[in-house]
Amino acid sequence: MSEPRIGLRDVQVEKGRRTVLDIERLDVSGGEVLAVVGPNGAGKSTLIGVLGLLEELTRGEVSFGGEPISGPYLAYRRRMAVVFQEPLLLDTTVEANVTTGLRLRGVPRDERRERARKWMERFGIAGLADRSARTLSGGEAKRTSLARALVLEPEVLLLDEPFAGLDEPTRLALMDDVGGVLGESGAATVFVTHDRDEALRLGDRLAVLMDGRIRQEGTPQEIFAAPADEEVAAFVGTETVAPGRVQGVVDGVASVRVGEQVIEAGGDVATGDAVLVCVRPEDVTIGPPGDGGPTSARNRLPATVTRITPAGPWVRVELDAGFPLVALITKRSVEELSLAPGSAAVATLKATAVHLIRRQETGDR
Repeated sequence: MSEPRIGLRDVQVEKGRRTVLDIERLDVSGGEVLAVVGPNGAGKSTLIGVLGLLEELTRGEVSFGGEPISGPYLAYRRRMAVVFQEPLLLDTTVEANVTTGLRLRGVPRDERRERARKWMERFGIAGLADRSARTLSGGEAKRTSLARALVLEPEVLLLDEPFAGLDEPTRLALMDDVGGVLGESGAATVFVTHDRDEALRLGDRLAVLMDGRIRQEGTPQEIFAAPADEEVAAFVGTETVAPGRVQGVVDGVASVRVGEQVIEAGGDVATGDAVLVCVRPEDVTIGPPGDGGPTSARNRLPATVTRITPAGPWVRVELDAGFPLVALITKRSVEELSLAPGSAAVATLKATAVHLIRRQETGDR
């Protein structure tokens, strides 16, 4: 990572004798998008407030360009832009809203209008320039708020749940536009969300925030494939989390007793380790009884369907494979396999699709 544009060191925020944020270290470089994901109440908005110099610290420091921030905050805030969950637009036109920050910075009128036109076009709202902000739809208001932030050409961009409250088509279209902009802006961007799909789609790097603490940090692919603990696994959509014990390890492949089955999995574990066996539902393939499954898959488990529920364009299939196992498959596959509660099937998964987390001993040998 290049020199961080903005960072935190030993930061703690307490409210009413309760610690709502406790972060040892966090850095974001220019041109990087850090997606901070966590459940409601995790401290995400407080984190945005701290980075935006809007929250008082109990202890710790915020750095800018590698140096601790000191002196008047206004000079630093002028190098940042914040987009809140609610657009907070002024009761004036769209163009006047977009140029607000430029006007406060003393940018000449002609330059203000030119820069505003560029960003209104970028977000598809140029035709709304003279429209009153009070008449905008939710999506149009959010686009105006984003244009107002990006027109400043900030060195640090802070996004607090910018897609919240939008219908699905509007949300997806806006995510596409924002994704393109963030890749070009050069700003150090911190984007907080409770939606793991948004984080996966927009983040170069991901931090999982729970109870005010960063529980895991890495690329989205690393965290989704190898969550650090059971809570992180559950939050990022790893629906199968079952206790097991390592029976043996050969050439880096562990044999793990889980429920009534022994499955093979990769992982840095040793014989006798107590583990949690984690499998994402999209990594499970379902076939008819006797099906050999993909030739590269090392685990073929006879199973019984226990429950089938719709999951958007997919179908969630719960199985008894000697331990509870969840698969996510297409509606067409359900129909072709004639799956129903009580149906026999074969669940197939690769050893590389199984993630093992060491767990505390509970005397269950």
